[in-house]
Amino acid sequence: MLKIRNALILMGVLMTPLAHSATQVSIGIGFPNVSIGINIPAYPQLVAVPGYPVYYAPRMQANYFFYDGLYWVFQGDNWYASSWYNGPWWFVEPYAVPVYVLRVPVRYYRSPPSYFRAWRSDAPPRWGNHWGPEWEQHRSGWDRWDRRAAPAPAPLPTYQRQYSGDRYPRQVAQQRELQQERYRYRPRDPIVRKQYQERYEERPEQRAPDGQNRQGGPEERGSRQQDIQRPAARPQESSRGPGSPEAGDPNARERRQLPQPGADQRQQQPRGSQDRDERQQGKDAAREHKRNQEQEKDRDRDRDRDRNN
Repeated sequence: MLKIRNALILMGVLMTPLAHSATQVSIGIGFPNVSIGINIPAYPQLVAVPGYPVYYAPRMQANYFFYDGLYWVFQGDNWYASSWYNGPWWFVEPYAVPVYVLRVPVRYYRSPPSYFRAWRSDAPPRWGNHWGPEWEQHRSGWDRWDRRAAPAPAPLPTYQRQYSGDRYPRQVAQQRELQQERYRYRPRDPIVRKQYQERYEERPEQRAPDGQNRQGGPEERGSRQQDIQRPAARPQESSRGPGSPEAGDPNARERRQLPQPGADQRQQQPRGSQDRDERQQGKDAAREHKRNQEQEKDRDRDRDRDRNN
């Protein structure tokens, strides 16, 4: 009997959320398509939490939220997420819950656990007390933020109102297709974006045949890059066919070499002529400077002579 009782106690400890989070510290998104006991027959009413980029469902007896393009549910001491209002849901590790969802005050939990009752209704749940010091260390600062810098709420995917009852898409592939057609918003929170990409964005290698993406293999990319970097060859004189403008006009080549009106004369002069002009300008400037110095000396001598007389 003692061994059986110890085994049951051990199983109970391992199944608690705290033990699960302590054994898996990574930011993984957990098990897919779990059943959380929530069945929503139609698109729920969602109301913005004042001062937060989060919506909640006031008419539901569930801790149901919407943030950054995904739905979030706190059920049975665990967090779950989905991009559609009635799932399928996936389990979210305590380390991967976005901070703005964690910051929602207790009063907006429509079905709070019993241990929430001892906490202030206008403050967020004490997740550090619930998940322990290890979680608190990894999510340090989650409850400190500048309310003036809070992001704007993401637009609600109201197109999902058309899909209720038997019309509700149950397959993730179908949901992803409708999402990409009807809802242009993409998550901005890094933690949410990671989870969305893992679940709903197709990889390029999955769409292209033979495991190659649209950019081609390494050899194809390399040859294309060389083509981009290689300068285009200049056409030879002999390649000008009868249809070219210069073929029937022997003076066209001479006209092309004539100076263009309004062009910089210095650019049209030969390089040797430009050098001579520059040297001559330098000599003229030196002579002008020497002349100014001599005139200044003459003026100084005249002033000295006037003072002596």
